[in-house]
Amino acid sequence: MRLKIMIGLTVIILLVLNYSIYKKEEIIDKGETVLLELAPVDPRSLMQGDYMRLRYALENDAENDTANATSPDVKSGYMVISVNPQQIASFVRFDDETPLADNEKRLYYHKSYGGVRIVPDSFFFQEGHADRYQNARYGVFKFDDSGNHILTDLVDEPAS
Repeated sequence: MRLKIMIGLTVIILLVLNYSIYKKEEIIDKGETVLLELAPVDPRSLMQGDYMRLRYALENDAENDTANATSPDVKSGYMVISVNPQQIASFVRFDDETPLADNEKRLYYHKSYGGVRIVPDSFFFQEGHADRYQNARYGVFKFDDSGNHILTDLVDEPAS
């Protein structure tokens, strides 16, 4: 009986993991591309290999939005970003649940050390490819209709 329970639980876990992978692949394949401008970054970790620590310009804009600043008790939530025709995002406001315009999206954030942070805050790449990413100005994200997003690449300039 125990063996059947273990096999059943293993199958359920594998189904959940595979469904999660499938959903992320769907976002990557069919999601809308949005570029988030990067702020200065740190390109190396001795323990983790080559990676780029990311900070986004949107975080600075959100922290400077004193007129609509969120309560100090709020640890996470959504901000509203607008996407221009070049697919570059800019901060609009913290989400107040008003309907979004056609060019707006919700982007999840959390607060840490008194500042606004957007995740992911690092991008791992193959060892020896640091030259490709050292001048990156934008993080390339894919968004689905529900506001879920995945960082897929770093680029120097928007695609024409």
